[in-house]
Amino acid sequence: MASTNDLKNGMVLKLEGGQLWSVVEFQHVKPGKGPAFVRTKLKNVLSGKVVDKTFNAGVKVETATVDKRDMQFSYMDGDYFVFMDMETYDQLHIDRKVVGDAANFLIEGFEATVAQHEGEVLFVELPAAVELTIQETEPGVQGDRSTGGTKPAILETGHQINVPLFITTGEKIKVDTRTSDYLGRVNS
Repeated sequence: MASTNDLKNGMVLKLEGGQLWSVVEFQHVKPGKGPAFVRTKLKNVLSGKVVDKTFNAGVKVETATVDKRDMQFSYMDGDYFVFMDMETYDQLHIDRKVVGDAANFLIEGFEATVAQHEGEVLFVELPAAVELTIQETEPGVQGDRSTGGTKPAILETGHQINVPLFITTGEKIKVDTRTSDYLGRVNS
């Protein structure tokens, strides 16, 4: 149990019939009249649904024990991603549905944070940015600005993103894992 005064981003709460909700953001509000309260944005750990919820300040909320471990992606086994615990070398098979959008940026050897609650994998979290190689993109034509200076490119994972016209096939770039945005070239 924790008080709403102790909330932190990333904390996982157990609410409404045992559902797990991750705190995305929170704000303590002390209005001129009336009691203080805490305004939160919560994300359902399993469904990804985001809701706004308000708690009275100082109210007790049940927290869930979430075990977050750094694991390395090893290989694909059918619809399962196989991750290896870097400390124990145990392998964990995680269903594609649980991996979600992180699958767009995973290549062998990448490290990710795997969150588990009571033995069940909740989600796979990647770093904010990863470095990937462009597998295929059209050559950029100088002066072609009708698309705002970007063109589609396919990453080595098979995921398609938009990159500036000057990027070529085989280049290594940095990509934002939350938005699929191009962040820049990687100088080798």
